[in-house]
Amino acid sequence: MRLPAALVAVAAAAAAGCGGDEEPEPRTATKAEPPPVRTATRPERPEPPPLEPARCPAGQANCASATGRVIYVEKVDPDGDGDAHFVLAGGNVTGPGLSVVDVAPALRPDPLPRAGDLVTASGPVYRGSYGQRQIEARQLRVR
Repeated sequence: MRLPAALVAVAAAAAAGCGGDEEPEPRTATKAEPPPVRTATRPERPEPPPLEPARCPAGQANCASATGRVIYVEKVDPDGDGDAHFVLAGGNVTGPGLSVVDVAPALRPDPLPRAGDLVTASGPVYRGSYGQRQIEARQLRVR
């Protein structure tokens, strides 16, 4: 059974007219609150203790010490004796501002320092396999 078109029109008009004589409030644009600003905060790490420089024993001849940042690590020595070599940006043993440190297996740290780590070493100075002056470490500290 189909409703007459007039009845549908009256029902639609009645539904539209419900709500009284009040005019609807005009819509205003509302500004959305910006999201809270999040700042990246790093967890505070305590400052590591200063690295105490390695020193030569008083009165020892042919001894040098150097402290600097590692710029190169030779993990495996070509001659196979198990020592490691570090090139430091610091000291003046091998050249101006450069020092090579030869570290015997017994003194070899585990893990080895990486580029950028702070190292201090002292010991006698001898010629290396390429003729460079280098410290044969008797004292070694890494940070």
